[in-house]
Amino acid sequence: MPKLLFWLAAALLLPAVARAALPGPWVEFGADGELSIRTAVARGVACPHVEIDGSDVAMAPRGEPDAAFPVEICEARALAAAHRLSLAGQLLPVVRGAIRRIVVLGDTGCRVEGKAAQSCNDPAAWPFAAVARRAAARKPDLVIHVGDYYYRESPCPAGNTGCTATPHGDNFPAWQADFFDPGAPLLAAAPWVMTRGNHELCRRGGKGWFRLLDPHPPAEGCADTSEPYWAAAGGVSLAVFDSADADDFRTDPAKVAVFAKQLATLLAGVPAHTWLVTHRPVWALAQGNLPGVPMNLTNQAAIRGHFSRDLDLVISGHLHDFTSYDFGGSHPAQLIAGTGGDTLLPAASAPLVGAEIDGATVQKGMILAQFGYFVMERESEGWAGTFYSPDDAALATCRIAGRELDCR
Repeated sequence: MPKLLFWLAAALLLPAVARAALPGPWVEFGADGELSIRTAVARGVACPHVEIDGSDVAMAPRGEPDAAFPVEICEARALAAAHRLSLAGQLLPVVRGAIRRIVVLGDTGCRVEGKAAQSCNDPAAWPFAAVARRAAARKPDLVIHVGDYYYRESPCPAGNTGCTATPHGDNFPAWQADFFDPGAPLLAAAPWVMTRGNHELCRRGGKGWFRLLDPHPPAEGCADTSEPYWAAAGGVSLAVFDSADADDFRTDPAKVAVFAKQLATLLAGVPAHTWLVTHRPVWALAQGNLPGVPMNLTNQAAIRGHFSRDLDLVISGHLHDFTSYDFGGSHPAQLIAGTGGDTLLPAASAPLVGAEIDGATVQKGMILAQFGYFVMERESEGWAGTFYSPDDAALATCRIAGRELDCR
């Protein structure tokens, strides 16, 4: 396409980019264990420099602007132990000593998909902005997002005032509306661990994922699997695994083989008290219309035989509820926090305690179908957790010690 036509198409397709402020800088863990400092600049503007512990470092672009993403995403890397990051005079978050407070949230976007249209214009129906603001006020040392950022896949249905004028499609305005604008306070509060969800698969929001948030170096094209990585700093050891393309209710031998190979390498010789962070839970029961049915069979088959006693906890989203599973120490505990904004699933009447999942019996567990975010606070032995609503009411408290996960 000639350059003139390209920019005309971009201007017609995405007028909101010109009107809206670009996202401020943010910091996330890269797949190489370093910190990835990122910011967005307007097309045609050179990437800025960032100050890293007194050294001036030029940021590099993560991809060429196009009609869907007519902005430049710029990136620079810093050691996880960096003490001071500054961009245009603005101090950026770093890992300061021991990590003592962690915010966990996920499934944050506003669902506009075919006839399923959430009321994105109603803060009560889509509370991600309030969740991000309240979570930022907790002053976390680390934020873990368990995936599913992008949900505005279709036009708002005609006559639906709840999502009038919302952008849609895998493009920058949709990502800005779903994630960057409402998440801004929390993005500025602490470094993030970004986990890919099934909404970021190539057929959905994959282009935006790889352009904007993927922790790996820039790559050509889109792939539905990516290499796992470690995010370890401040006394926290996280093994991050891309399970976006796993299957919930069937076992695909080809996928199991790929994932099993990745997990065998990722989880070999892990340090004590490691947590696995992945979008789809490994051990969970379906909710909604399939109450009590074991799910995520691909993940279960892939991890079988590849985890040791040093893996304490799996942190996930995907199911739109807050759920805890404790297996009495036979398996790592499973925590689900998919309550950041997308339409909730109704809590099933099927009991959790006593249910068997992949040969393990649930000894303790609870489920809440309410919006909110989870805060983990380090204690002398283990962690204390609180699940908060968007208006900061404490809805549940948890104790996390080794493989014990007791939420009430």
